Amino acid sequence: SVYCACLAAASSGLYCKREREREVCRGRTRHGMRGRRYSSAMEENIFLFIPNIIGYARVVLALVSFYFMPTHLWLAGSTYLLSGFLDAFDGWAARKFHQGTMFGAVLDMVTDRVATTCLIVVLGHFYPAYLFLFQFLIALDISSHWVQMYSSLQLGDSSHKVTDLSANPVMRFYYMRPVLFTFCAANELFFCSLYVLYFTPGFSIPLFGAEVGIWTLLARVCFPISFLKQCVSIVQLVVACQNLGGMDAAERARKPTDSR
Repeated sequence: SVYCACLAAASSGLYCKREREREVCRGRTRHGMRGRRYSSAMEENIFLFIPNIIGYARVVLALVSFYFMPTHLWLAGSTYLLSGFLDAFDGWAARKFHQGTMFGAVLDMVTDRVATTCLIVVLGHFYPAYLFLFQFLIALDISSHWVQMYSSLQLGDSSHKVTDLSANPVMRFYYMRPVLFTFCAANELFFCSLYVLYFTPGFSIPLFGAEVGIWTLLARVCFPISFLKQCVSIVQLVVACQNLGGMDAAERARKPTDSR
């Protein structure tokens, strides 16, 4: 999905490509909100950019889906899928109209993270025997993406001794566009299949002499890739933490007398 492509861009430091964006990253990550403020001096209203408007529509659709998830399969499912479908168009619009922004990238990522998290929360309600596993998946998903995003923004102003995510062979392979799309799509389909299975197994198809529901089959096919994606998330979290540790070590080496 497109949000993963945004994360790939973040991991290679492209968010801070322009000098003004780099200054914003430095000011916000190192000095909180004491960085330069552009809200009163923006030449364009980035909040009304086409891809960001699409992002707002995704948020509304996701909220509708969350409300109906526990009881209304098709209404919740259709709005959830439509929200995910629009994910492809906000990235296209950003490239088409040259309206890619850090705000849009963060909005896209947060929407995807929240959508997946809320879906897993419902799965924990549907399958209480696996509640701890679902809690772990939420914790891993949020922590790995948050630390990775933060370290990527910091890498725009880091020492050359710090190795970014793209230097890791696992992450470099993972962020290849076809691999990225396959892993993210299969992971999302796995969770969606578990959700639909709570209501219905779907129509049956013959497989190896037995009848298997279509949603059961889809969950089984997507499970191995979803499992591998969780392993990649662990690698992503570890490498991002190493990056932050490297930046801390470099900072302490420059100022050995400073306290924590």
